[in-house]
Amino acid sequence: MFGIGFQEIIIIALIVLLLFGGKKIPELMKGLGKGVRSFKDGMNGTEKDEKKEENTKE
Repeated sequence: MFGIGFQEIIIIALIVLLLFGGKKIPELMKGLGKGVRSFKDGMNGTEKDEKKEENTKE
């Protein structure tokens, strides 16, 4: 029903810019990217571990 529009995104971006400043935002995004990457690697790692366990049981 109520989606986030372009104006709301601009307002949120301005608030984040005011809170963290221009120099801190790239560091935050870099940390966020590393977190997402490690999460994906962890998910892929558990799937690989499960497949290895299935192959060793046979």
